[in-house]
Amino acid sequence: MSTLTQASAQWMKRPDDERFLSLVDMADHFTQIREQSHATVVPSRRLEVIPSEDNRNLAVYGPNGHGYEPTHWAFGQLAERAGAPAGYLRTLPAPIVADALNFGLQFKRDTEDLGVLLRRNGTDSLRAVTGPNYGRIWNADITQHLIARFGDGVTGSWKVPGEFRQAVTVTKANTTLYASDRDMFVFLANEENRIDLPNRRDGKPGSVARGFFVWNSEVGSATYGIATFLYDFTCSNRMVWGAQEYKEIRIRHTASAPDRFLDEVRPALEAYAHSSSKSVTEAIEAARKARIDGTDGALDEFLSKRFGKRMSPVIQAIHKAEEGRPIETLWDAAVGATAYARSITWQDERVAIERKAGEIIDLAKA
Repeated sequence: MSTLTQASAQWMKRPDDERFLSLVDMADHFTQIREQSHATVVPSRRLEVIPSEDNRNLAVYGPNGHGYEPTHWAFGQLAERAGAPAGYLRTLPAPIVADALNFGLQFKRDTEDLGVLLRRNGTDSLRAVTGPNYGRIWNADITQHLIARFGDGVTGSWKVPGEFRQAVTVTKANTTLYASDRDMFVFLANEENRIDLPNRRDGKPGSVARGFFVWNSEVGSATYGIATFLYDFTCSNRMVWGAQEYKEIRIRHTASAPDRFLDEVRPALEAYAHSSSKSVTEAIEAARKARIDGTDGALDEFLSKRFGKRMSPVIQAIHKAEEGRPIETLWDAAVGATAYARSITWQDERVAIERKAGEIIDLAKA
C-alpha cells in the first residue's frame, strides 16, 4: 500500500479560478472554450511577432493578418520553436523579443509547419504552438464522457471524495476538479460502495473504496491519462492513503490520440464505472486461488520476467518475512511486490512497481 500525492499536489497549487464545483461546470467551461477555438497549420515563416504600440505586449500574426496574443504557455512553445530561451526573453523589452522570435522563426531554422490553436473570445489569444500532427483530445469531450458515465461528480455514487471517510459538501476549498488554460485534472471516487477484503492489514479484514484520476492538456503540456486504484481514505489536503492496485493508461498526443481515446480509454472508463464490488472481490479471490508453478526456478522466473532479476529475491524475502511463508499464489506475488514498493522513495518508481503488482492480479481473470 502507498500514499498517492497527485491530487494533493493539484489541491495545493490551484487558485480559486481553476477550481470547479461539479463536472457540469467543467464541461460548460470547456465547451465554451472549444467553440471559441480554432486549430490550423501554418508554415513557420508565415508567422510574424509584432510588439504592441506601447511596447508592453506581443501579438503573433499569421497569413490572414490578424494578431493573437500568446498565452504564457504558448509563448514558451513559440520560443522553443524559434530556438530561444523563453525565460530570458521574458526579461527583455517587447521589441527585442519580437526581433529574436522573428529571426528564429524566419531565418535561423528551416521552414516547418506549425500547429497553432487560436481562441477568439474578446481578447484574441494564441493558446498553443505544436507540431502539425498534434492529436488534440478536447477537454470538453473528456468531461462530457465522464458525466455520461459517472454523473455530475457531486451526487450519486461517483463524486468528489470525502475527508476521512466522511462525505463533504463540495466547495472550492475541498474540490478535486481542476482546470487552467493549459490542463485539467479530475479525481472522483466511489466511497459509498466499499469493497470488503478479508486480509487488509496484519491478517485482519478491512474495506477499500475505488477511485480514479483523469488528466489532459489540449495545448501540449501533458499527456492524456487515467489512473484507477483502491484506497482507504482521503484527508483534507487530498492525499490518498492506503492505495493499492494502482493502474495507469497514458496516451500521447500523436495523430492517432483522439481515436485511441475512443478505442481504449472510453471502454475502460465505462467498465470501471459499472463494475461491481463483487467483481473486484472476485478478482482478488481468484488471485488468492491461482497458484504459481511450484517447480524449481519457476517462481524466480515469474518474478524476474515482471520485476527484473535483482528484485525477484527481494520480493520473495519481503513476503516471507511479513507473511511467514513463501510466495505460492498470484495474490502472494502481488502482496510481496506491493510490500517491496513501500520501501521505494521515488513516487514514479513506486507506482510503476504497484502497477505491475496489479497486472499480476489480472492474470487470475484471464
